[in-house]
Amino acid sequence: MNWISNIVRPRIKKLMGKSGGDTPENLWKKCPACGEMIFHRDLTANLQVCPKCGYHMRIGPAERFAYIFDPHSFSELPPVSVKLDPLQFRAEKKYADEMKAAKAKTSRPEAFTVARGTLDGLPVIVAVQPFDFLAGSLGMAVGEGFVRAAEAAVSEKRPFILFVSSGGARMQESMLSLMQMPRTTIAVQMLREAGLPYLVVLTDPTFGGVSASYAMLGDVQIAEPGAQIGFAGARVIAQTIREKLPEGFQRAEYLLAHGMLDMVVHRAEMRATLSRLAHMLMKKPRSRKAPSPPHNSNGNGKAVAAE
Repeated sequence: MNWISNIVRPRIKKLMGKSGGDTPENLWKKCPACGEMIFHRDLTANLQVCPKCGYHMRIGPAERFAYIFDPHSFSELPPVSVKLDPLQFRAEKKYADEMKAAKAKTSRPEAFTVARGTLDGLPVIVAVQPFDFLAGSLGMAVGEGFVRAAEAAVSEKRPFILFVSSGGARMQESMLSLMQMPRTTIAVQMLREAGLPYLVVLTDPTFGGVSASYAMLGDVQIAEPGAQIGFAGARVIAQTIREKLPEGFQRAEYLLAHGMLDMVVHRAEMRATLSRLAHMLMKKPRSRKAPSPPHNSNGNGKAVAAE
């Protein structure tokens, strides 16, 4: 019996009902890592990072853009248009129905959102690939969105910053999904030939064909603390090689220690880190000191770089 759910909450609702009020269901959130109950305002102020254990919760494009861009400086690029369900795929559910459900759940058309704006006065392109839309899977629309974003960065001479989280290629699009891997790789090469920075922030989790292509091709590879990053899952790898795997071998900190990443950066320090890198690589002076968004850091808000 859950004492809070079955006794305390109904009594509070009953009391609030007598006074004509309502009890919101989302006032508190439980940390998946340590179990701490966090008041929603405290969690928002702390950038969706647990103030007790430092666990970085998943956030979407709206939160990323609001935190990274200068205030009132950004606008989203129009979403790309591709053929929906080109293979008429059906498993337990129709792919078309899965897409409708994902759009309704996230209020976004796809697993890739791009915006242009300024970061401490420097014009940049920022793309976010969140996990909440069909596990951030790479399909035709995501691939096309990445290419369009890279083309916009090249034509406008802006650094390209990517926040990525994905389970890999979108199986419902089969070979059409896998074709996006070379397409996005060519787009990254376009950025390099134009002399523009491509900064990648790997968030939890990043796996599969995405980690095997554009997610690991950044000029600077950054990850949020504790992010799981790899190609196949740990269980699959262990069964394949029949060896016991090192503890936490797919965590950001392990990958940093073994040369796969350049930095592991707390979310509270991410904006300042990206601003510093983008200005340095573009050889532009920072126009002003980076503002510090309100947060309640517990001392974990430090960037860790590879030596």
